[in-house]
Amino acid sequence: MKHIARSSLIISVFAVSEKLLGAIRHIIIGRVFGLSTALDVFNAANNIPDLIFALISGGALALAFIPVLSEYLEEKNHTAAWDLFSQITNLVFIVSAALSIIVAIFAKQLVAWEIGIAPGFDAAQQALVVDLMRLNLIATLIFSLAGLAIAGLQANQHFLWPAIAPTMYDIGALVGVLVLSPETGFQIGSITLPTLQLGIHGLVYGTILGAILFLGVQIPALIHYKFKWTPALNLRDPGVKKVLRLMAPRVLTFFSIQLIFITQDNLASRLPTGAVTALVYGWLFMQVPETMIGTALGKAILPTLSRQITRGDVQEFQRTFSSAIRIILSLIIPSAVLLGIGIRPLVALLNFDAAGTELVVWTSRAYLTGMLAHALIEIAARTFYAQQKALIPLAATVLSTLTFLAAGVILAPRLGAPGIGLANSLAFSLEAVLLLVLLYRSLPQGLQITSTLTRTLIGTGLGGGVSYLLLHLPIRPLSLPLDITFTMGVLLVGGGMVLPFIWRELKDLFAL
Repeated sequence: MKHIARSSLIISVFAVSEKLLGAIRHIIIGRVFGLSTALDVFNAANNIPDLIFALISGGALALAFIPVLSEYLEEKNHTAAWDLFSQITNLVFIVSAALSIIVAIFAKQLVAWEIGIAPGFDAAQQALVVDLMRLNLIATLIFSLAGLAIAGLQANQHFLWPAIAPTMYDIGALVGVLVLSPETGFQIGSITLPTLQLGIHGLVYGTILGAILFLGVQIPALIHYKFKWTPALNLRDPGVKKVLRLMAPRVLTFFSIQLIFITQDNLASRLPTGAVTALVYGWLFMQVPETMIGTALGKAILPTLSRQITRGDVQEFQRTFSSAIRIILSLIIPSAVLLGIGIRPLVALLNFDAAGTELVVWTSRAYLTGMLAHALIEIAARTFYAQQKALIPLAATVLSTLTFLAAGVILAPRLGAPGIGLANSLAFSLEAVLLLVLLYRSLPQGLQITSTLTRTLIGTGLGGGVSYLLLHLPIRPLSLPLDITFTMGVLLVGGGMVLPFIWRELKDLFAL
């Protein structure tokens, strides 16, 4: 199964590229807009469009569709598979368009409602959220189709262009922040970039451009796999019914997940200016390593797990899943600890004032406490979906959503944005534990993670302790670039000290 390691590597490499471009974009946005009401508004306006995308194709449909499409490719032929793909594509576009129209009509109510997106914003901020949200829905329609294209290509064991697509989105979004938004043109060497001076609206137009590039880059790969679109939709088709049957609980699962993020902004809108944006940056710093490791591995193993289940190969199925869990533990635990120790100079790149920097630092650390849980869920949820068991992840997610609602209401007024991040980590940790316990009970040989966990914790304690001591020496570089370089060097030393303890898991990764 070396193709899993290869696929995971492809996804990880381009995830690094996308995250670097995304980090650059967010740094520039931070420097242009700061912890301002405008940026809080922009971030809040993304919530409902993100919800539609997640429910229809960003995750709900993809995880329900890949196992069924893999089954068609394994047991039938490409013609039948692409016929099913066309029908689902047509359905996705119709539903996405209908939901977008409904949201556009009731945008004001969705923003101002007491349990809506941003009831704590003033009237002018809420009006701007409504305006930006309606524009964002254009990108949502495009992303919905693009998400389905990714699912189709991944079911064909093709990961290259789906991995490149997010980078193309970032290029479009960078055009928004570099050319469409700023008041004065950015200086790159001797070249001054033109600017349309669109302000915060420029970020939304950049998102639309990024969505077009995100979809467009995948079309040649679809053609290569002989995709042929047919203008048909039969809700009684066995394949369509099977996808919808699997998708229904996944829609509720993703709704519960997105409800957490909507609630986060609802709570943050009642806090001082900058809280919504601090949550975005805190989440970003956690998501970079989590995406490179957890998401990449989860996406790579889903088609394989699905085909192993289709073939009835239980032993290989268990081996693939158990290896993935051990790899996640060995890579995520030290990554979360080391990043938490060295996060401050990275946050300083945003050029916020001292109070803003401190807010983002502690919000990031709050999210980092849940990074392992998020990565484990990437594997565990996909394992249930490979078995076409959708109700268990749904129940676990509903429980974690209720946990977040309770924890968020308690912690947000007391700890501010870091309290919201901590509530998120607590909720998803509960979900991860529940899913793993249920999977453990269904595996004849269990997970066999004791050795991995022990060695990882010892290595992380050693590497993290040395990194902490070095970063708290009385002599530190004065300039920000030197401070970041010094911090990266220290974290590399700490990571290097962890490697001997997790070498076995690294070899397992490349053996998958």
